[in-house]
Amino acid sequence: MLAGEPIERLFGEARPAARMGPLERFEVGVWSLGVALVPTSPERLESDTHRIYREVFETTRHLNLARIWNYVPGINEPGAGGLENYRVFCRGRSLAFEGHHGSRFKASLPAASAVGTGSSVLTVAFAATRLATTHLENPLQVPAYEYPEDYGPRSPSFARATVVPTAGRSTVFISGTAAIRGHASMAPAHTLDQLDYTVENLQAISAAAGLGPSLGADRPAGSRSFKVYLRHPRDHPAVAAVLAERLFRAGDAVSYLQANICREALAIEIEATLMGEG
Repeated sequence: MLAGEPIERLFGEARPAARMGPLERFEVGVWSLGVALVPTSPERLESDTHRIYREVFETTRHLNLARIWNYVPGINEPGAGGLENYRVFCRGRSLAFEGHHGSRFKASLPAASAVGTGSSVLTVAFAATRLATTHLENPLQVPAYEYPEDYGPRSPSFARATVVPTAGRSTVFISGTAAIRGHASMAPAHTLDQLDYTVENLQAISAAAGLGPSLGADRPAGSRSFKVYLRHPRDHPAVAAVLAERLFRAGDAVSYLQANICREALAIEIEATLMGEG
């Protein structure tokens, strides 16, 4: 934790609903929420990822997944067979989605993020709903699930955003967003240049979600929550100054955290949850 809100509050008070192995599930309103924390190792990361996702699918089998948060131990470190841990994680996740949904699983992928943690615990949290979900892509980027094999044996399994209509308004989950154009990392080692690309990507996916380029800033009825992940804590003051001017508005819930990003060339990632936007 570098600055901002120490706890992200999105759904209100939830009641316990079920437990399946390490996976705990809760309910509040139209939402089913869950989290699993599993101690793992580089040798077990793929199998543990696969198992957790199978359990997520089982506990949400009559629901639609809207958002998944992943925290991966040693995300950029070499893992099983010398493969980077993120790529090991992606293989386990992708195989679990395909095993559950079949060969056309890509159409079912929700918004998601995956950042590193210094802990040895793999954490997967999700939000699912009985309401309809629409998964969206960023016109400036290749869908992550279509990345070439340069990025690993199995592509990352997520959509750039998911929209859930609720009572005449929408909740929009925007995935972890970084300085990627097409499928290439932009401005390596230049955090503020990466920030420019990242903000432009957020604006593009916001427009795709029907909110215009402002992420709902001109629609005061909704609430906005952001998490900003920084690889280098020293970048926080400069990044915060730019975001205060270009992206955030009064009343936004913002958290700045140190975390390694899924690619070593990337220094910043931003995710957003826009609740009840018109």
